[in-house]
Amino acid sequence: MLAVALYLLAAWIGSSIPRNGDWHEATDGGVMIGLETNGVHTALVMPLVTPAKDWRTQFPPSDVRLADRPYTHISISWGEREVFLNTPTWWDLSPLLVLKILTQGGEGLAHIAFYARPAASDTMRPIRLTDAQYARLVTSIEAHLPRNRPMVKHAGYGGSDVFYDASGRYTAVNTCNQWTGNRLADAGVKIGRWTPFQSGVMKWAKPASDPAALSLPAARTLAPAAR
Repeated sequence: MLAVALYLLAAWIGSSIPRNGDWHEATDGGVMIGLETNGVHTALVMPLVTPAKDWRTQFPPSDVRLADRPYTHISISWGEREVFLNTPTWWDLSPLLVLKILTQGGEGLAHIAFYARPAASDTMRPIRLTDAQYARLVTSIEAHLPRNRPMVKHAGYGGSDVFYDASGRYTAVNTCNQWTGNRLADAGVKIGRWTPFQSGVMKWAKPASDPAALSLPAARTLAPAAR
């Protein structure tokens, strides 16, 4: 119990010490992204197409079952392979698996989901980046996700998401939420130094006052993806 208490205390302290402490969110222009949580796991939600990046060239919607929907955004996250593939709900997560991951670690896996005009909410918080910051975010994500082609994919939870084999080792220190925090830090966003839990990531982003804030920037017809 002492080890658990010390881990929780360290997580709270680490998530409260900021990286990029002088960062201030852009007030207009740039690119609006979303910081998403399901209560345990965080993800980065970005416009599917911007001048800086067409994510369809790397993660084609044809890889999901419902490929013909009018998607405008993509959600990208990283996590532990066995948890992603074998625990469709948190009720399926066994204590033995958690213990194994915490003590031995696990293989990384990327989770990609496609959204059509997602709305901002308490669990989908908008962050406006400058064009330069968004370009750095894209570079950081690309450097930490699958590079091999063809990518090895696995069926997602539903018709609009998919998993891909990815590099990296999931540990009690290097968690899915730490991955999200690191990507935001690489972009220059103010974020905690160590963010193993979703709360340590989400507390740095304020809920939107306008529920449509996240979806408005991508409300346009998307050109065909480059081949």
